[in-house]
Amino acid sequence: MTNQPDEETPLLPQQQAKKKPTPLPWFQLSILLCLHLASPFVSQVIYPFAPELIRSLGITNGDRKKVGFYVGMMQSIFYIAQALTMLHWSRISDRVGRKPIILAGLAGLSLSMYCFGLSTTFWGLVISRSLSGALNGNLSVIKSMMTELTDSTNIARAYTYIPIASSTGSTLGPIIGGSLSRPAEQFPILFGNNEFLKKYPYFLPCAVPATYAVVAWLVTFAFLKETVKHPVPVLQYFGLRKQPETQTTERQNIPDDEKPLPLRSLLTRKVILAAGNYASLSLIDIAYRAVQPVFFSTPIEDGGLSLSPLQIGKIMSTYGVLNGIFQICFFARIHDRWGSKKTFIVGVAAMLPVFGAFPVINYLARVNGYGLSVWIVVGLQVLLSILVSMSYGAVFIFIAGASPNRASLGATNGLSQTTVSVMRAIGPATANSLFSLSIDKGYMGGNLVYYVLMSIVVASLYFASLLPSNVWE
Repeated sequence: MTNQPDEETPLLPQQQAKKKPTPLPWFQLSILLCLHLASPFVSQVIYPFAPELIRSLGITNGDRKKVGFYVGMMQSIFYIAQALTMLHWSRISDRVGRKPIILAGLAGLSLSMYCFGLSTTFWGLVISRSLSGALNGNLSVIKSMMTELTDSTNIARAYTYIPIASSTGSTLGPIIGGSLSRPAEQFPILFGNNEFLKKYPYFLPCAVPATYAVVAWLVTFAFLKETVKHPVPVLQYFGLRKQPETQTTERQNIPDDEKPLPLRSLLTRKVILAAGNYASLSLIDIAYRAVQPVFFSTPIEDGGLSLSPLQIGKIMSTYGVLNGIFQICFFARIHDRWGSKKTFIVGVAAMLPVFGAFPVINYLARVNGYGLSVWIVVGLQVLLSILVSMSYGAVFIFIAGASPNRASLGATNGLSQTTVSVMRAIGPATANSLFSLSIDKGYMGGNLVYYVLMSIVVASLYFASLLPSNVWE
């Protein structure tokens, strides 16, 4: 039997110390973590080859400085579509259950990635990414399930593993994207005579996460247990089948605190603060993830580092491995010692030197080429960027504590994830367009983009200071 959350008011820290933590339901939790891995896996697999793919389509007409703009647009379209549908999927999951929505999302991820790999035009890529975003409401639903599988004594421990799942996807994605793109050229002995892969050189790296989503769909269908207490059958919810009278009477007898609340009841100060900080964190993070591969692929004389997709994939994968190790070994200890608020603030503050490292790397590359000093700064940048993952674990706990009741967890997480999707839609296109503009016009020596991003970090730190010191107060 799965571990069900306490129905009583969450315990204060001094009370939690007297109560032994409830064991985590590891089998169900492991399935959810594998499902959570799918989203960063799918999104980041395209990052190493995205600049090269845009150049190969000819949409920039040979202008290398416009690549960042089109890469950012392609990345943002996923989150625009997600922002338009995320809250809808999350609220439906409060009614029909989490499992049907997760299954629909996995099917959408798989179909869209197969289509992405077969696209030969820029608008084909846009349509594929739009489909992926519109059909994928899984992230908020998975977080809701994790909260429903835990209680106030073990929720922090459960959320510790979300960044690990994310970093695993962030590791696998760039490795596969960088090493399997253009397989006919990279592995001529194996694929040199394969005309299909010559025509669609980026299908193979897209097919791997798409197939992973298919396998995840089968595992979810067979083994994942529903956590919503009183789900409405899907066909009845959409009016395709009449609800029996006995079931109608049963649903009328459900206590009010076990019924999902209307959207306006969710707009409390706690929810707004938690969702707003989650959104600002995501804007900073996605802007960095979007600029990083474009910076690495841009020629040194234009303000970048002139790395190949394989080299970019190795750097991003190194981050993923180190991030996973850090989360496993240190996050829980740091969170227990500092608390959610301080942990969140430290992670956000670490992005100031991370953004500041970009112009330093380019300057050293101009002066010394690919000398040791360049790789030292790149390594320091990667290490510091790991700290931002701590902020995700902390803010997820703030969101769980902000929900007015457990029956509205899906809507609360959906509302938070919607604001995040808006920021992630704005982030890549804005950051990469600003990157291209800074280089093209030479604003502040081509470094305007980094000053703007550091200013956003400072504003986010002020907003983070408004969070309550105690999550459950």
